[in-house]
Amino acid sequence: MTFLSKEIIEYSLRGIWHRKTRTFLTILSIFLGIAVIFLFVSFGLGLYNYVNQFATQSSADKVTIMPAGNSAPGIDDTFTISENDLDQVRKVSGVYKVSGLYTKVAEIVQNKKRIYAFIIGYDVDVPLLQEMGNVKIYSGRELKKTDTGKVVLGYNYLLDNKIFPNGYELNQKIEIQGEEFRVVGFYESLGNPQDDSQIYMTEETIKELYGSSLKGYAMAIAQVDKNDIENIIENIKKSLRASRNVEKGKEDFFVQSWQDLIATYGLVLNGIIGFVILIALISVIVSAINTANTMITSVLERVKEIGVMKAVGARNAEIFNIFLFESAFLGFVAGIIGVILGWMASYSTGVALDNLGWGFLSPAYPPSLFIGLILFATLTGAVSGAIPARQASKIRPVDALRYE
Repeated sequence: MTFLSKEIIEYSLRGIWHRKTRTFLTILSIFLGIAVIFLFVSFGLGLYNYVNQFATQSSADKVTIMPAGNSAPGIDDTFTISENDLDQVRKVSGVYKVSGLYTKVAEIVQNKKRIYAFIIGYDVDVPLLQEMGNVKIYSGRELKKTDTGKVVLGYNYLLDNKIFPNGYELNQKIEIQGEEFRVVGFYESLGNPQDDSQIYMTEETIKELYGSSLKGYAMAIAQVDKNDIENIIENIKKSLRASRNVEKGKEDFFVQSWQDLIATYGLVLNGIIGFVILIALISVIVSAINTANTMITSVLERVKEIGVMKAVGARNAEIFNIFLFESAFLGFVAGIIGVILGWMASYSTGVALDNLGWGFLSPAYPPSLFIGLILFATLTGAVSGAIPARQASKIRPVDALRYE
């Protein structure tokens, strides 16, 4: 017989079949760990894809300037970006455009239902927010400078029973802060409920709506020379420190490139996914121990059988291959079942999240994930069975035939 000959495979498969209960429990312990790893890795890859889609050419030259504060923009206006701050940023060499964003939480009413959503007011001649996020119009058109009393809505306003019982249509009026505005467009879905429920209006319109209660910009976006972005960020900080009369290290603002922001999200995501995978790997290690115990028991039960095989000419390598194939095969089957169950769980969860408006959490399924986890499970089985297989191959025929 040679390595993985037909006789070795058939003999090993018969042995596995004769121990169906123990085989099932061994496979169960492995495929549960594989399914958990598949579930979390697929969602992690989906999140990476979502984050990386913003790291496009259109965002590579964007810098965000935000005031210090612990709350989301539009909730607390204690800290804001002023028009003077924008002027200081414009004076920095390498800065091409600057746009401030007003953000407020507004009451939206349809019939008797009230909700609260974020409203963003911006300079429509400098739409850096849309460029940075690569946000495009799904239906209707973008706002114009003269569009007083008109708004563009997030995608979810189109849908019935999503935000309100009845979705909105183009040219329909929507009540915001007790006043009516005409809908001229809808943005495409961004995949999360907050972004898809935002309302956009011109800078002039939001000033008229809120008057003196509008303290300042919630944030600003600058388009800069991307080839010298780090130096430009430092110069913006220096200019704002002088303008705001604050010392270095005590800034009441943040200046960050969009790429740095994406990298920060990536680091946090790496930590979360790494922790979850560590937990899943612990379960796989436990599974490997169970597989080793199964193979050790199998060797002890078949000592006489091993002696007979050696007595009729079986070599040590062939005995080793029999038990190694058995453990690897258990891992292989468990890997296939694990990725199938993991895919079913992640797919159904992804559909549910998408229906709830959390489409950015959709999982990803690269072929390498399926192949890699099946190979990993097979290798786990083979490694955990290697020591018992070696012990089986070293049994002396005389001792085996006397074994009780």
